[in-house]
Amino acid sequence: MRVTVEDGRAIKVTADPDHPPTQGALCTKVSRYAERVHHPKRLTTPMKRVGPKGEGRFEPISWDEALTLAASRLSEIASRAPEAIVPYSYAGTMGFVQGDSIAQRFFHALGASQLDRTICAAAGAAGLKYTYGSSIGMLNEFFAESEVILIWGANPIASNLHFWTRAQAAKRNGAQLIAIDPYRSLTAEKCHQHIALKPGTDGALALGMMNVLISEDVLDHAYIADHTLGFDGLKARALTYSPARVAEICGIEAQTVIDLARLYGSTKKAAIRMNYGMQRVRGGGNAARAIACLPSLTGAWRERAGGVLLSSSGWAPVDTHALQRPDLMPGWPARQPRVINMNQIGDALTHPGDDAFGPKVEAIVVYNSNPVAVAPDSERVAEGFARDDLFTIVLEHFQTDTADYADLLLPATTQLEHLDVHKSYGHTHVMANLPAISPVGDARPNTEIFRGIARSMGLQHPALYESDEEVAAHAFRWDDDALQGVDWATLKENRWARLNLPDAPLANGAFRTPSGKCEFFSERLAQQGLDPLPDYLAPYESADGSPELAARYPLAMISPPARNFLNSTFVNVESLRSTEGEPHLDIHPTDAFDRQIANGQIVRIFNDRGSMQARARVTDKAREGLVVGLSIWWKKLAPDGRNANQVTSQALTDLGGSATFYDCLVEVESV
Repeated sequence: MRVTVEDGRAIKVTADPDHPPTQGALCTKVSRYAERVHHPKRLTTPMKRVGPKGEGRFEPISWDEALTLAASRLSEIASRAPEAIVPYSYAGTMGFVQGDSIAQRFFHALGASQLDRTICAAAGAAGLKYTYGSSIGMLNEFFAESEVILIWGANPIASNLHFWTRAQAAKRNGAQLIAIDPYRSLTAEKCHQHIALKPGTDGALALGMMNVLISEDVLDHAYIADHTLGFDGLKARALTYSPARVAEICGIEAQTVIDLARLYGSTKKAAIRMNYGMQRVRGGGNAARAIACLPSLTGAWRERAGGVLLSSSGWAPVDTHALQRPDLMPGWPARQPRVINMNQIGDALTHPGDDAFGPKVEAIVVYNSNPVAVAPDSERVAEGFARDDLFTIVLEHFQTDTADYADLLLPATTQLEHLDVHKSYGHTHVMANLPAISPVGDARPNTEIFRGIARSMGLQHPALYESDEEVAAHAFRWDDDALQGVDWATLKENRWARLNLPDAPLANGAFRTPSGKCEFFSERLAQQGLDPLPDYLAPYESADGSPELAARYPLAMISPPARNFLNSTFVNVESLRSTEGEPHLDIHPTDAFDRQIANGQIVRIFNDRGSMQARARVTDKAREGLVVGLSIWWKKLAPDGRNANQVTSQALTDLGGSATFYDCLVEVESV
């Protein structure tokens, strides 16, 4: 980003035209970042609660008072039951410094419970880990040269602009673009073909494509022999997924499966842009595995414009140990604290505590996240945060839904106000984030807040007090081949560096699995008692997975990101929220007719977990049997004080322990 500053205020944020991935373009959300930084309701001073939890009534206090209060409560708990303290964070910033460096060191030093940070991408990441060895894939810039692009479970117009720019370039050069998505998104409308499969059936479609590729011998036998492991087992599995069977599972035509496989196999410059929508269901990890196998079957990896990209984050040589210092844990490595899955924070906060679960959660520190809005099964989450005996600290920019439940609310800096260092999961550059302005009001960086609490608690380890510069200098293994000639000093000076990678990084294998090959068969999965081959798993909540539940709640619901929101970030920026207008629910005309729902009516969406209201949009963008609620609204800014997570589940994915937001059955009625 380039930031224009006048009198200490950021007045304009634009894209840096010199940055190769960005090329002078920002998404709608980030282009309004200055509005967010200088928002009239920005938190600028520490505050403590003065009313009941959830009402959001606070009074300002000094930093000294805030840090003393935090230290007093946390010290008392840590002295007798450190695992009763739980951190809760995710990607409010994805920087290594302000994300989980000093914060992780602090919780490690206490011996606090650890958080399994899996709410977004862990199923897909696990699928890649067991197939490729890491979150690696083709390079974003070369999609512009592809001849076929499958945009699978993704809406890049809303969420991946810099990929979409390359896809549009490929389209102008004659490439075929195909969207695979239950919903006809903005992106799907601009592709040559939209395949509207049932939610959660992506793995079956990938296996059906394999069936056709194998049956018609559209394979690169040399690549398979040299650079893959377990082809015979995968072949046997794929041959059980005939196009007819896949058509029935996915709710599409058998010929669609055949034609898609033939098109994909007809060129080596065939690329797949997977995204996280397709892995937020029970079988999400297996689906990612199945899709990831496709370019190794056809040899698409031989071309720099062929392959698959879900995440490129694994290419960056991050030094996680140096950043987070797990060795600060008392008794490490023999003693490992309890781990709580962040998708099940509702159950964790309402659990009474026992020998199996561990101590009751007595304190939670929330930073870089807004769990009352974004975590699944929201009624249970709010119930947990409302506990009077739970001490809650929230580091935030605004008084979010979660902040309303805080005992102590601490103002944090934004990206424009602090130092950080970043990798990317959409391209292969690493970047220095240098502050453009001073902190607004009395806001402090996350690192400084955790240093302050540690100091007030009397914690002694020097690692807790390293400066942001010192932490940034530990972020990467600078001697790795991918960072030849780059260190923190040069990265700061140049602002970014492209990782040193071949144009076609997997053309000659070099996967990061134990075998060095693309592992169709994973021995590591077999050792865990799991299926070593990719397979299709029916969604938990579907006619196939739970017919009795489907009889009561016959509509599948997905809640993908609204174009103007980034999960719950930016929802309070008025110019963006006014563009979204209000919560909507897209419903197919047949489903609307059956329920006597007219376009524009307020409807109630409900299941056993809860309910929410939205304005119906009767449209065939949603396939029959599917409803779509673009998300995720702050509850307090929604007309009925609720959002889509009232109905989502705390159930976890097959691999990676990720969230199953799109594995959700509901019913809809007019209000």
